[in-house]
Amino acid sequence: MKILITNDDGINAEGIRALAQWAKKLGQVTVIAPKVEQSGKSHAIEFTKPYDIYTVDFDPEITAWVVDSTPADCVRFGFMGLKERYDLVLSGINRGVNLGADIVYSGTVGAIFEATRMNSRGIAISTYPDTLEAAVKELDRVFDYMNERELLSLNPIYNVNIPESPKGIRITKQGSPYFSDEFTHLDGNSYLQMGRKLPDVEPDDQTRDTVSVEAGYISITPLMATRTNMELFHALNN
Repeated sequence: MKILITNDDGINAEGIRALAQWAKKLGQVTVIAPKVEQSGKSHAIEFTKPYDIYTVDFDPEITAWVVDSTPADCVRFGFMGLKERYDLVLSGINRGVNLGADIVYSGTVGAIFEATRMNSRGIAISTYPDTLEAAVKELDRVFDYMNERELLSLNPIYNVNIPESPKGIRITKQGSPYFSDEFTHLDGNSYLQMGRKLPDVEPDDQTRDTVSVEAGYISITPLMATRTNMELFHALNN
């Protein structure tokens, strides 16, 4: 199996190194990661100006590239720049969970949406900032669960969030927004968005990713790249 690994925390993040070390057991690993942090860049790409791409020392068994752009561009370079075909794109391990409606902002998740455009499969993996080591220990369990149920043959992309000391695994759906931001004036013309966590609007619905992770369960959410409301599409065309 040929695996492309990226992230939105940047090439020097602990999470991508831990994920790459673990993934070597699955097959041939190539790392293509942003030069600097790209959190919140979603599925953005850069096509109006050139940017640097170069190899770096990472691991004796892994070829690693740095891309001075977004996670989606990292995936694009792997497929279209290097002209390689990858069986699986792994994105993460992200420093911070990607849950609910807020996944639309995630560069971690944006990378696996780009994987579908390349006719590949992808898994975004996230955990809390202080639980990386614990999350790595759960990767075998997550992948065994997905393989036993042949999840990647049923759907091409999944969003996985791993809490510390999980009680189990749940297949979940996207919950409500997980964070809300306020604009904080720093000085002069400078503002900073400061986030605060929100309660889920349906806290008793254990099938929601937000609720399940807060309750201590690994959340595996099947995602779709299409933006078409198919139910309405078919209704209007009957």
